[in-house]
Amino acid sequence: MSFLNDILPETAEAFGNLRESIFEKGALDRKNKELIAIASSVLMRCQFCVDVHSQRALAHGASKQEIAEAIAVAMFIAAGSQIGWTNVYGKNVYDSIFQQKEPEKPDEKKGCCCGD
Repeated sequence: MSFLNDILPETAEAFGNLRESIFEKGALDRKNKELIAIASSVLMRCQFCVDVHSQRALAHGASKQEIAEAIAVAMFIAAGSQIGWTNVYGKNVYDSIFQQKEPEKPDEKKGCCCGD
C-alpha cells in the first residue's frame, strides 16, 4: 500500500502496528493465525491476501493439507450463510417461496406479470 506510505504515513504505520500486534505470539500461534487469515481472505474474496497468508502459513509450518482445509471451512461458511441471511422480520424468505400453496395464475387480460 505504497499510496498510504506516501500520502498517509501515520495511517500506514498504524496499519502495520495493528498487523504486528495481531500476529504476534499469543494464545494462538502464528501458523493458526495465518490459517484463520486464509479463511477470512477467501470470504473477503481477496486473492492477494489468500496468496500472502498462504505463503506466510507455509513459512510458519502449515502443510498444504491444512491450508486446503482452511479454504474448505471458508467455503462451508460461505455456502451456509446463503441460507441463513434471508431471515427478515422473523421469517425466512425461502420458507415463503417453498411453502405448499397453489401457484398464482397470471391475469390473462394483462398478459405477463409486468402488466403489459
